[in-house]
Amino acid sequence: MKYKVTPTSKVLELREEDFIVSKTNPKGIITYCNQIFIEYAKYTESELLGEQHNIIRHPDMPRAIFKLLWDTISQKKEIFAYVKNMSKDGSAYWVLANVTASLDERNNIIGYYSVRRKPKSSAIKAVSELYREMLSIEKRVGTRDGMTASTEFLSNIMSKEGKSYEEFILSI
Repeated sequence: MKYKVTPTSKVLELREEDFIVSKTNPKGIITYCNQIFIEYAKYTESELLGEQHNIIRHPDMPRAIFKLLWDTISQKKEIFAYVKNMSKDGSAYWVLANVTASLDERNNIIGYYSVRRKPKSSAIKAVSELYREMLSIEKRVGTRDGMTASTEFLSNIMSKEGKSYEEFILSI
């Protein structure tokens, strides 16, 4: 079931000891979520299980970040990323996410595992500005080419920084 959620100005902040954990199948369908995930998402466990993980995607997130994330984890590499999520009531909450592929004994991807924790406020400020510009590019260029343009913008910024996206994320 798809829920129609409208963003609000309310922002939730994770506690220092919070770890949000979820598992998905290879297509991003939630197969497990811990109690902290349920608390911040504000959905019941039964509303979350069987749904696409993007049920908590905030519209302020550029599509290019999710493409980077999926491109990375589908190659069986882990990724760290700052992500702004949205609760069922429209509240926003930022996380520092670590996502990895779950592999079977033959090294085939059987799903994905993600652990999220509280990000530093200074990092949220830095990444918010970057994501705002990327989202602006995606909207300005349009659906067909926006993600490519946004990805190029990110790549150019990272080249100037002399870092990969993940190195940048871990440095802020």
